[in-house]
Amino acid sequence: MDLKQAGSSLDSLISSFNTRILELQELVIGRNMYAATSISDLTAVDTAVKAMEFQMETIKNRLREEAQAIPKAKKLIDMSLRQQKKLEHMFAHMPSKLSQNLMIPTSNLNSQMQDTSTYNLPIGGLKLEEDQPAAVQPKEKKGRGSAPLWYVTAEELDSLSAYMKGRLTLDKVNAAINDMAAYAETNAQLISAPKKKLAENTWEKALELRDIAMTEAVKGKFFFVELDIKGPSLKLDNTGKSILTVLRHLGRINETRIGHHRVIILSKPQ
Repeated sequence: MDLKQAGSSLDSLISSFNTRILELQELVIGRNMYAATSISDLTAVDTAVKAMEFQMETIKNRLREEAQAIPKAKKLIDMSLRQQKKLEHMFAHMPSKLSQNLMIPTSNLNSQMQDTSTYNLPIGGLKLEEDQPAAVQPKEKKGRGSAPLWYVTAEELDSLSAYMKGRLTLDKVNAAINDMAAYAETNAQLISAPKKKLAENTWEKALELRDIAMTEAVKGKFFFVELDIKGPSLKLDNTGKSILTVLRHLGRINETRIGHHRVIILSKPQ
C-alpha cells in the first residue's frame, strides 16, 4: 500500500469517528434537553387521564343505577294511574253539595290530578296498594275493598249548635273521616287475611277482630276499635272526642261495646 492510499484510509476512519461522536452528542443533548419540564408535563397528562377514568366510572355507576330504577318507576306510574281512577270515581260519587263547596269542575278533574300539590281534597285514608280495587265503592261491606268515605258538608257542620261544634273546622272533621276509613280498612284486611300471611304479633289481634266482626251489630260493616285511634288527624284528645261526638250526631258512625272493646262502626248518612 502506498502512502496516498494509507492517508486516504486514515482520513476516512477519522471522518467516520467524528460523525459517530456527533451522533452521540446529539443523542445526549436530546435526552437531557428540558428534562424537568418533560417530567412535569407527563405527570399532568397522567393526572388528567386518571381523572377522566374516574369520571367514566362515575358515569357507568350512575347509568347502572338509572337502569335498575326503571322497573320501580314503571310500577309507580301504574299505581299513580290507578289512584287517579280511584279519585275520579270518588269525585263522581261525592254528594253534590260537597262537590259544589269544593268548586272543582268535573271537566277539570284530570288537570287537577296532574298537580296533586294544589289539590286539597282530604284523601289521607287512601292507600296505594296493589291488592285494592281500583274504585272506592260507598257501600258497607266486608272484605278487602276500600272503606267508605262519607264526608261532612259545610251545611251539615253549620247546622250544629255552637256548643257541639266548638272550634272544629270542616277540614279537621273530614281528615278524621279519612283516618277512620284507614283504621277500618286495615281491620278488614286483617280479618280476611289467611294466617300464613300474618305476622305472629298481628294474628292474635286478627282473631279478636274476627270475633267482633261476627257479632250481629257489626256483621258486614266496616269498623275499628278505640285502641286503633292513633292519628295522624284523629287522636284520643279533647278535639278527637269532639269530632267523634259530631260524627255520631251526623250519622257517620255508630258505637257499641263488645267485650272490653269500644267499637266504632262506619255508618252511611241517611
